[in-house]
Amino acid sequence: MLNALWVMLGILLLTGGGEALIRGSLAAAKRLGVSPLLSGLLIVGFGTSAPELVVSIDAAISGRPDIAVGNVVGSNIGNSLLILGLCALITPLAVKPLVLRRDGLMVVVASALFLILLGGSALVQLDAAILLFALLLYLVLAYRTERSGAAPSAELHLAESEEVTALPTQAWQIIGAILFGLALLIVGSQVLLRGATGIATSFGVSEAVIGLTLVAIGTSLPELSISVIAAFRRHADVAIGNILGSNIFNVLGILGISALLQPLPIHPRILQFDQWVLMGTALLLFVFLYTGRRLSRTEGGILLFGYGAYLTVSFTLFGA
Repeated sequence: MLNALWVMLGILLLTGGGEALIRGSLAAAKRLGVSPLLSGLLIVGFGTSAPELVVSIDAAISGRPDIAVGNVVGSNIGNSLLILGLCALITPLAVKPLVLRRDGLMVVVASALFLILLGGSALVQLDAAILLFALLLYLVLAYRTERSGAAPSAELHLAESEEVTALPTQAWQIIGAILFGLALLIVGSQVLLRGATGIATSFGVSEAVIGLTLVAIGTSLPELSISVIAAFRRHADVAIGNILGSNIFNVLGILGISALLQPLPIHPRILQFDQWVLMGTALLLFVFLYTGRRLSRTEGGILLFGYGAYLTVSFTLFGA
């Protein structure tokens, strides 16, 4: 019971920290004259992955690579199956062709790159450099296409920055929000890891399983809130763009930074099962979006069913 309370407290702290950091960063960008387009692309699109980033770095430094890697893999699977499935049930999600060709395809490429680099059963510093270089190339490509004005997805990133309201206005409020958000993220990661490892020990399951499920869902709450709000407001592109951007940053950025700080050996169940689910999920989502340029309610239901099946198999066949 105490471990469960630690986990819930950690999730609350991470969620609050992520929200405060995004609001403070958006307010700072606005005050410094950064375009809403760039703010949406970087701050909102990648800022929602701040909990995953802090937790994975903390886990890697603390010698818990199974949670560090499992958190990222599980978050991407949950983002695609659980969050987009839920959003598609709220409203069908249309996607612009460029977002599909660039961001949707990049999710598939990032997932494939992850599989290739796992050939050595570990992510080392060279692998980290490759992942981070791929992220840099994507960011340069994304910004150049958005700035050219030829990209209809520019409207997506403008809308992403507008989804977050009630921004601080005074300089001290902005600095306070950023520092407060960072502090909550750091403390929340410590609390969540303490509870998660305690639960793993109590139930006799591996830390990889806890990272892939409990920790992954908890750190994905910022993506869930942004995407669900966007779905209810009928901003379908924001819901899809937020998840695609987060999935790209999770694999290329978070695993890249974590492996750069500390080599990450990969748990056997991730090699046997979860990496293939990650790749299959990326391909399935791309196919759903490619056919009809939208994610229908039926397809959303299939994604949700897929996540339920993943959790069932995860605990029954690969729970060790």
